[in-house]
Amino acid sequence: MIRFEQVGKVYPDGTTAVDGLSFEVAEGELVTLVGPSGCGKTTTMMMVNRLIEPTSGRILVDGEDIAGIDPVKLRRRIGYVIQQVGLFPHRTVLDNTATVPALIGWKRARARERAAELLDLVGLDPGTYGSRYPAQLSGGQRQRVGVARALAADPPVLLMDEPFGAVDPVVRERLQNEFLALQQRADRGLKRLSVTAIEPEDLEEPPVAGLEEPAREAAARLGAAGARWAVVLNAGGELHGWVSADALRPAGEGETVGDLARRMDAWVPVGAPLKQAFSEMLQHDAGWVAVLDGARFLGVLTPAKLHEALRRSVDADARGVGREEVEFDSVADA
Repeated sequence: MIRFEQVGKVYPDGTTAVDGLSFEVAEGELVTLVGPSGCGKTTTMMMVNRLIEPTSGRILVDGEDIAGIDPVKLRRRIGYVIQQVGLFPHRTVLDNTATVPALIGWKRARARERAAELLDLVGLDPGTYGSRYPAQLSGGQRQRVGVARALAADPPVLLMDEPFGAVDPVVRERLQNEFLALQQRADRGLKRLSVTAIEPEDLEEPPVAGLEEPAREAAARLGAAGARWAVVLNAGGELHGWVSADALRPAGEGETVGDLARRMDAWVPVGAPLKQAFSEMLQHDAGWVAVLDGARFLGVLTPAKLHEALRRSVDADARGVGREEVEFDSVADA
């Protein structure tokens, strides 16, 4: 998941903070950096999300060199908790927790629902604390909000820089124990992503446009349906790409959908693990992933549907029943 290859950091004044550091952190693994003040622990972590740039070596996250990833997009994939917490003082606890989901495009209702879920997970009743502001919380409570905010968008990587150092020993021990319990639950979720296959029942059916369809006709049809984009298929129902409604509207006489379609980069085969779909979403910064049976298009898997499939898989495993027997309110329908 994370690999350091001979990473070094030398500051302009000649201070060497990190020198030839190499190590690897496996998926689901919890690793602690231990050392005296000033030994480079914080610098090492801040290089993972590019708040500090290394002067030598490479850092890879999920096999990808982070030097080639846009820093803003990279940080939205990485949870980060610092000792000072860093909550926004003018925003409520609920809105603080929903910050990253909102930034990556989640609808407000869904982001706040996820925030409430995480606050409850760290022992803060969202009904009691959600409308409060950071100044109205104790130090330990603010630390919990910081952890919840870092977890809100289900990041594959979570960095924590002495997150419990500013609280008293009794609260610190309780927070550490709660985090270990959280880590064990997140680890089970990651493993479940790897073994849960994508099924046709997990998919949504988006608007579809034909490859040879006149662009103006497709634009009118999408406009009437209030759709912003459509999947483009050939006559045999095979995936060609996708097209936006904005691209279709100014189309000239004789132009077809195929003339304006764009390549579909984010796709997976039916039966692939949910983890593969999640990886495609992150790699291509996509809001959905096309699912194919060979070349035939079946539908799209959205983040909400992926979350629903994972919840159904976890519940089915816990109850010893098939996924089709599990029923609950869908996040996608909220």
